[in-house]
Amino acid sequence: MLGTVIAVGGVQLTSNLSIDGTPSQEVLDTLADELPDATGGQGTFVITTEDGSSVIEPERVEVIMDVVESVYATEHVNGSVEEAQQPFIEQFDALTAQAAALPAAEQAAFMAQLQQQADAQIQQQIDDYGFAPLIVDGLPFPPVLISEDERAALFQFALDQQVQPMGAADLEEIIEAGEALDGEAGLTVLPGESLKFPVPALGVGEIVGVLIAAVVLVLALGSLVAGTLPLVTGIVSVGVGVGIAIASAAGEPINLITPILAVMIGLAVGIDYSLFIVNRQRNLIRVQQLPAPEAAGRAVGSAGSSVVFAGLTVIVALVGLAAVGVSMLTAMALVAAGTVAVAVLVALTLLPALLGLVGERVVSVKARATGATAEQHHRIARGWSGFIVRRRWLVLLGTAVIVVLAALPTTGMTLGMPTGGSASPDSSARQSYDAVGESFGAGFNGPLIAVAETGSEFDEEQITGITERISDVDGVRMAQVIGASDDDGTVAFLVIPETGPGDERTAHLVHELRETTVNGSGDEQTLGVTGLTAVMIDMTEKMAEVFPIYIAIIVILSMIILLFAFRSVLLPILATGGFVLSILATLGLTTLVFQDGWLGGLFNVEPGTPLVPVIPIIGTGIMYGLAMDYQVFLSSSMRDHFLRGESPRRAVISGFSATSRVVVAAAIIMASVFAGFIFSPETMIAQIGFTLAVGVLIDAFLVRMTLIPAAFAILGRATWWAPRWLQRILPDLDIEGHKLEQEPATQS
Repeated sequence: MLGTVIAVGGVQLTSNLSIDGTPSQEVLDTLADELPDATGGQGTFVITTEDGSSVIEPERVEVIMDVVESVYATEHVNGSVEEAQQPFIEQFDALTAQAAALPAAEQAAFMAQLQQQADAQIQQQIDDYGFAPLIVDGLPFPPVLISEDERAALFQFALDQQVQPMGAADLEEIIEAGEALDGEAGLTVLPGESLKFPVPALGVGEIVGVLIAAVVLVLALGSLVAGTLPLVTGIVSVGVGVGIAIASAAGEPINLITPILAVMIGLAVGIDYSLFIVNRQRNLIRVQQLPAPEAAGRAVGSAGSSVVFAGLTVIVALVGLAAVGVSMLTAMALVAAGTVAVAVLVALTLLPALLGLVGERVVSVKARATGATAEQHHRIARGWSGFIVRRRWLVLLGTAVIVVLAALPTTGMTLGMPTGGSASPDSSARQSYDAVGESFGAGFNGPLIAVAETGSEFDEEQITGITERISDVDGVRMAQVIGASDDDGTVAFLVIPETGPGDERTAHLVHELRETTVNGSGDEQTLGVTGLTAVMIDMTEKMAEVFPIYIAIIVILSMIILLFAFRSVLLPILATGGFVLSILATLGLTTLVFQDGWLGGLFNVEPGTPLVPVIPIIGTGIMYGLAMDYQVFLSSSMRDHFLRGESPRRAVISGFSATSRVVVAAAIIMASVFAGFIFSPETMIAQIGFTLAVGVLIDAFLVRMTLIPAAFAILGRATWWAPRWLQRILPDLDIEGHKLEQEPATQS
């Protein structure tokens, strides 16, 4: 049924990352009402010669114009060759008629003077800007600019809509139209970065990640049959969860990050949740010698309750993203949360059915025979936890130092959208970006659109004055009018900065332009600024603004959840503080790799790549849910041993030994799944994969299984303390279902 809905409605992916309510989006909304022709995006092709010779040789000019005509013929590109040349043809015809009216002896001199003036204007443009329009049949063709050294041509064209909401097929049509003539007459035709639509697909890295998870499952569960079950349920969870999200979109565009994020989190938790239940069933069979059906029922009743709690924690953390008021993040979070909900339901419904089909084969005869007498607690886990308890202060301080050192690069973290300049040198995006920057200036890789509005009609003198004021702003290379509304009350200007889209000076320029008044008097309406670069700048600033708010929400949420889960005052403080350290250390290492270039060659990362603005907030939401999974699993076991009468420090060792093995397996599985996305050619996907993979490893191994147990050992009984009045009003949730496990086995 889901497949039918998707097949009929189709899947429309978009790379749109704009945020409603930002200054750039408000200007776009104004343009849509007043000047719809200017609301479209900008596309470019840069054309260079393979040997560095001139691009304006006659045969090459012919090829360039073929590229232009081919691109203009596509569906979403505005304009035509005739439309671009028409004003100059009319001017030429008028001058020709004026020359014809002169005496024959004066005509040649008149035309020579006109040609001299035209050449002077072209040379003036070259002197002022370093480029000039292509000359075709003696007339300027402004859509194509020629660099001063004549080694590159830049074809700029307008689209009938913004690039980001466009589908991959539409952009691919434009790219294919331009690249069809690549190689002709020794020319290289490269599409501009704005035309690139990243459609990340499952590649080798993602497949390897899943294979590693499969190997870990088999090793952790000791059986190929048992190890296969969590993998099957994880894949089903992703398929159903993402399918529901796409079907519910009813054919509306979906941001390409949304399904990828859902695949990441759905596959990871889907596998882990089933692992918890299958592992609990196998332990019940081996240790208590229960028949498989009864063990499955008890496992679902005990570990299943922890899966429900863990799933709800992740869902609440993700849904909490809606509180920051960014619709784009809300959509991503809801789809991911829905996939997690599906993973929980699959673990509680499909998995028991599969366990029923597998039956007694879930545990081999050999494992069953040795299970009752085998040591229940893993030797390595007992040795490690014993070391933590004995050297608790050394472990606490040493781990804290390591985590804090990892977090230090966060102080220099820069948020921003990756540009072609941070792509691989072998990619066409990087080659196009570099060619444009070297031949025309970095600003051509990130043009801006400035919009002036007034309650009355702008006259020509006012428009000229605004153009001059924009041009005089520090950081502006050139400005020109690109359109006006029917009533001349709204005028749009194309603004080329001196710096590239990822440069901090460009962001400063955007703010300075927004403070520039329309009439220059200082008391009238200011300019609006939009364009892809401005949209990305606004999104970056919005994400930086809401991140502290979301961190505060997470901290409060964590304290409440853990207070109810463990009926303790200090444990929520420790666990939440550990999470804050985890997320800071994770962002620090992400900054170190992507921005500072450490180990960049290993991950195919170019130094200087900023962190995508959504990374900190999305990483925080997902990592919080996963961190609480492990915290609940480990702490509930320690608490159970403490309530059975063991000393606080002995309870840490016993609880850790009993549960750490499955937590280790779960963390490695999650990290493997996330790490599979690190090598994605799309920078945003790679950063999300790296952040989540490293975050899981830091939080699980350094914080949950090292720092927190050491803190528990130091606090002793205080770890589990709460005032009596608080204990009376808090419910005893028994998240791990230990009371159920203590029930006597059913007599067969």
